[in-house]
Amino acid sequence: MLRSLLLSLAVALPVAAQAQVEIREYPLPPKLYAHDVWADPAPDGPVYIAFQRSGHLGVLDPKTGKVDTIALGQDSAPHGVIQDKAGDLWLTDGGQNAIVRVNGKSREVTKWHLPPQRGYVNLNTAAFDAAGVHWFTGQNGIVGRLDPRSGEMKVFDAPKGRGPYGIQATPDGVVYFTSLAGSYIARIDPADAITVIEPPTSGQGARRVWSDSKGILWVSEFNSGQLSRFDPKTGAWKAWKAPGDRPRVYAVYVDEQDRPWVSEWTAQVMLRFDPRTETFETFKSSSGTANVRQIHGRKGEVWTPESAADKIVLYRFK
Repeated sequence: MLRSLLLSLAVALPVAAQAQVEIREYPLPPKLYAHDVWADPAPDGPVYIAFQRSGHLGVLDPKTGKVDTIALGQDSAPHGVIQDKAGDLWLTDGGQNAIVRVNGKSREVTKWHLPPQRGYVNLNTAAFDAAGVHWFTGQNGIVGRLDPRSGEMKVFDAPKGRGPYGIQATPDGVVYFTSLAGSYIARIDPADAITVIEPPTSGQGARRVWSDSKGILWVSEFNSGQLSRFDPKTGAWKAWKAPGDRPRVYAVYVDEQDRPWVSEWTAQVMLRFDPRTETFETFKSSSGTANVRQIHGRKGEVWTPESAADKIVLYRFK
């Protein structure tokens, strides 16, 4: 069940800059459709997978390649999965129109359904703020919050309607989200106020966002094919076009060395960006079409779900 290979392909970089990256592939059972992943922070810990078509949380053991599945309920279709500090897993379940929690030890499933009057919201992704409140997006035009302690849920209309997609918290717990259809990023302020921040490139299709260790935000721009950077302290933006012809940058994740990784859908490759040299490195698994929808990682590792290839891929670096 486990295949391993070693590949490294750099773009526009001198040979000395081409760091070795081990690429290890974990085949998945067919037709489950891995959408998002989350790697437990412990070395060799499990990797959790949102299986969108089958309605399961997947649990991959990297040591054996074994995948366990946990059923989330009738009509389940999870999009995103994240882990809290206690080790529990939280899924934004579009099929059930609910936030779903799976206890990391007992695997007990708990659900919080969105208010019926909201209808179907197309739940996407989630993040925790500094107070431990669970924030989530719905691409049909909503942003919501769930207090895990009280069970209280509030849902807000997003600025400009449809589009809320990626969401992330900075190290100090400030939550930002992106709007794919609205082409903006936004900050969630105290008292649940939402402040829109317009990127300099119009119609860029801001899809996902990730913070580095200093609270600087990195944004994957799907329409423009750019990786952009926003510094909340100065308000400064900068953007870099991904390599290749008509790139489409889908997901972004920042590793512990503050290097952004992005998935690029035109060439079907993974890119690692070095902010110091402002250059990209390119890596590719054995898949012709991967369609990596989210990226996550832990020390020395980046994990990707290849939704089009029924596999999870590990990029291990020094």
